[in-house]
Amino acid sequence: WAAVLIFGYTLLLWASHSAINVRIEPDFGTYLYLSGVTFFTLGYGDVAPTSPLGQLLAVIEAANGFALLAVVISYLPILYQAFSRREASISLLDARAGSPSSAVELLRRHRAEDTFDDLNRLLTEWERWSAELLESHLSYPVLCYFRSQHDNQSWLRALTTVLDTCALVMVGVQGAPVWQARMTFAMARHAVVD
Repeated sequence: WAAVLIFGYTLLLWASHSAINVRIEPDFGTYLYLSGVTFFTLGYGDVAPTSPLGQLLAVIEAANGFALLAVVISYLPILYQAFSRREASISLLDARAGSPSSAVELLRRHRAEDTFDDLNRLLTEWERWSAELLESHLSYPVLCYFRSQHDNQSWLRALTTVLDTCALVMVGVQGAPVWQARMTFAMARHAVVD
């Protein structure tokens, strides 16, 4: 972002032939230097615009530099928070579905308790997780490329495990929460499609 903005302001300054306080005829490199110094608000003063248009562009560019810094400072914690929320549920799935996770193992471990009450709760949680995943990954697409810090864990694999589990429950696992499986499948499928 910064490089594109600096280059863009360089083109504006160069195209407008903005007067600057240098002894020789300014070239593209001089305007690039001026743009970089202005964007990062270093304020050396060795090269400065002297024309009104150049000064206006310098003020706007400095404001853009501050705005970009504010966006970056606020953007990174939001990304990390969304990543952390996503990964916590994936780590919890490890104990229930194995590592790497699988739908068959998830159903086997829940059936061992002779009830599917925990599976109903798990599918409810994963319905919400899928909705949060959909929202966070649409808002911040770069999160798709953040991989898990643990071996054999992946948000895509976890989502696939949940979809497979829901599909198996819907086609005929006796005593399993079919209605919740349908709801979770719909939300998880929506997240995958989008």
